[in-house]
Amino acid sequence: MIMVFCQQDDGNLHRVGLELLSKAVELAKDIDAKVTAVTVGSDISHLATTLTQYGADRVILVKSELLEMYNSDLYTKALSEVVEKEKPEIFLIGATQLGRELGPRLAARLKTGLTADCTHLEIDKETKLLLMTRPAFGGNLMATIVCPNHRPQMATVRPGIFEPHTSDTVKSAEIVEYTPSISFEDARIVVEEFFEKVREDLDITQAQVIVSGGRGVGSAEGFEKLRELANLLGGTLAGSRAAVDNGWIDKDRQVGQTGKVVKPKLYIAIGISGAIQHLAGIQEGTYIVAINKDADAPIMKIADLGIVGDWQPIVNGLIKKLSKKASKEDDYEMARS
Repeated sequence: MIMVFCQQDDGNLHRVGLELLSKAVELAKDIDAKVTAVTVGSDISHLATTLTQYGADRVILVKSELLEMYNSDLYTKALSEVVEKEKPEIFLIGATQLGRELGPRLAARLKTGLTADCTHLEIDKETKLLLMTRPAFGGNLMATIVCPNHRPQMATVRPGIFEPHTSDTVKSAEIVEYTPSISFEDARIVVEEFFEKVREDLDITQAQVIVSGGRGVGSAEGFEKLRELANLLGGTLAGSRAAVDNGWIDKDRQVGQTGKVVKPKLYIAIGISGAIQHLAGIQEGTYIVAINKDADAPIMKIADLGIVGDWQPIVNGLIKKLSKKASKEDDYEMARS
């Protein structure tokens, strides 16, 4: 069996769970296994239909009022009970902030290994072991890791790596409700109040157009200009690790090996040299436009379109052109009305 932890927040499934379900269906064919989706919470029964449509042969709903809000102690105990009972061959978790905390705790509890932040998964045809690939040594090489002696074989996988398959509205699955043996005393940390941060920008892993800046942008003010361009293109703003380290952009906007993997239709890299750590965050199939003073920068070698020069006049020119176009479209709409 391949088990996938499908994270839910306030009754809504996180996309990475659906991505992993789709990948699990592919992997299951190579080892003749079934796919089980497991989700944790309180009011979660309605999620079973969606999990079934995205490939689960079996859905386990781990339900308790104590699990209404995420608590690492309670989630770990509840999920470890399920895994010990079901004994899956493979257990996959999305490398969200929650998954990155939960995965190592579960692996320690289950006395198995964990390969973190994977970017590729496949089954070895001879051994039938899961080959878990992730960047290593600062992104300078890709390491493929196996877990031959302990079960389950566990991996956390970055969001945006796999595409969720189109849902199957006629598929059926076995639905199991499981009540874990947890109590208030199992929690060493008590959540007294929960505050949700309102996002003003689209999550970069979901964006179709990204304008991304690096060290070459030079300042936080420069990033505001990039934000203006992103808005005109109907996209969102992102950046390299150097931009995050300089405080020009938030950490959750970082693209790269230590940030997020993105797969927009259009990626405009401005003032980014293109170190391998950054390129690890850009998926194939993306049209890359690079603007850089250095014609020999690594980003230029993989860009579909490279523009050599100072980014400021180039970006200002694009903003001017796009603003005029937007103004004409507004005038046209007003005339029609």
